[in-house]
Amino acid sequence: MKDPTSPVCRTISTLLSRIGDKWTVLVVTTLADGSKRFNELRREIPTVSQRMLTLTLRNLERDGLVSRTVTPTIPPRVDYELTELGHSLQKPITGLAQWALDNVGTIHEAQARYDSDQDEAVAA
Repeated sequence: MKDPTSPVCRTISTLLSRIGDKWTVLVVTTLADGSKRFNELRREIPTVSQRMLTLTLRNLERDGLVSRTVTPTIPPRVDYELTELGHSLQKPITGLAQWALDNVGTIHEAQARYDSDQDEAVAA
């Protein structure tokens, strides 16, 4: 598992990159409450561009985390919702978010110490 060229490591790395992406986390948490249309997602995640939301949804659909349902109306209605696999991602995402909230103060203190040490090293 420690060999970065092994197929298992590459697979894990690829998956972690995808699910750790900021837009993926926001889309998955936004869809946790149920099905949403594209423009609803855009409104609830105002910082995401149309292009990034489209790419993120496509990748999530390809990975089996999101399903896309087209209703043939005029204009066509497209809804996105989490699959069972997508819902199973909620627990680890929520756990990571809680860990971040629990440790943000300690991390900021460590960053301040590091920055101070770097400034002193440059000045010396």
